[in-house]
Amino acid sequence: MDKLKVENFGPIKEVDVSFGDLTIIIGPQASGKSLFLELLKLIEDKNSVIETLRRYNYILPKADANPILDNYFGEGLHSLFNEHTNIECENVKFSTEDLLKYTKGKQKETVFYVPAQRILGISDGRPKNFMEFDGSAPFVLKNFSETLRVFIQGGLGNPNVIFPMRARLKDAVKESINQSVFHGAKVVIDQSSGQRKMKLNVGKLNLPFMTWSAGQKEFMPLLLAMYCLSGPPTSVINKNDYKWVIIEEPEMGLHPRAIESVILEIIELLQSGFKVVVSTHSPTLLEFAWVFESLKVLSDNKLKKALCELFSIESSSSTGSVFNKLKNKKVSTYFFYPEQEGVVSRDISSLDVGSDDELIAEWGGLSAFSGRAADVVSKYYQE
Repeated sequence: MDKLKVENFGPIKEVDVSFGDLTIIIGPQASGKSLFLELLKLIEDKNSVIETLRRYNYILPKADANPILDNYFGEGLHSLFNEHTNIECENVKFSTEDLLKYTKGKQKETVFYVPAQRILGISDGRPKNFMEFDGSAPFVLKNFSETLRVFIQGGLGNPNVIFPMRARLKDAVKESINQSVFHGAKVVIDQSSGQRKMKLNVGKLNLPFMTWSAGQKEFMPLLLAMYCLSGPPTSVINKNDYKWVIIEEPEMGLHPRAIESVILEIIELLQSGFKVVVSTHSPTLLEFAWVFESLKVLSDNKLKKALCELFSIESSSSTGSVFNKLKNKKVSTYFFYPEQEGVVSRDISSLDVGSDDELIAEWGGLSAFSGRAADVVSKYYQE
């Protein structure tokens, strides 16, 4: 899928997105970003979604799609769809009736979805089982938590230390994460309670998950997701099955330096052939996109050198190799915003700070405050 158009779906009046290799979606809270991304996964993975729900004994009538929608989006949310809903993928219409055309048999999942509520999946230091969540939890959260649970049990080779870990992240990225998130501490698996739970090893102390800092807790499920998608494939989670990676709000709770590490991992996903879609409220990702778009006119070598300087990386290092031949990748940026009749979208991919269009020049509002701050300081400093 290269394009998805959605009309009259929940709060969305009309959004139209053409996906790049990396697509960044911004917008205020309650502007339909998560619903749009969940819909993307449902369209791409409908057979896998239905198979998963059936495997956990959900009752799904063969002639009624509403139970599928309620169990996917959350209780009662089949009402997101109405008689005026129109969904087109590459100009081919999708309807809820398509969900009833399920073909039995093992269906591979192609969209790896990292939800905004990911911390709820490991709130006591262990990834929860799919069935531990109630009906209000969206499918993407339950499925993400179950994926991490299976991966930790068998995909990592049952290690005692899960950060830092060899063969999963490049050394410069690990060091950046260490400096900005863990500060020399190790993330270990402790079984003293009878369950395998993550704890933070600081000297002689093993600290339970609930005592970690907010940033450490928020970063851990994101780190585990990166483990699933990097390093050698495993028999438990085969990263080669996935075509898409969706990450909601990767900046939550993180220091800007840690966000840089996440961006490096996103770039590595691009180089591995994944299509990546990210929703964010942070200007950091857009700052990267702006630099990238501004410098794509350079040669491959000069672009690599510039990006290495941006991320404070030696161009000759293994981490610097993530920027090799990156200029052929397309970055798209879309702004979702509410109007009187509902949420609409704008393509602001140029991120041209000199544009006469305020939405483009201010990056959908994410750079507006810093711009005003600079203007105010300049104005009153000169008086």
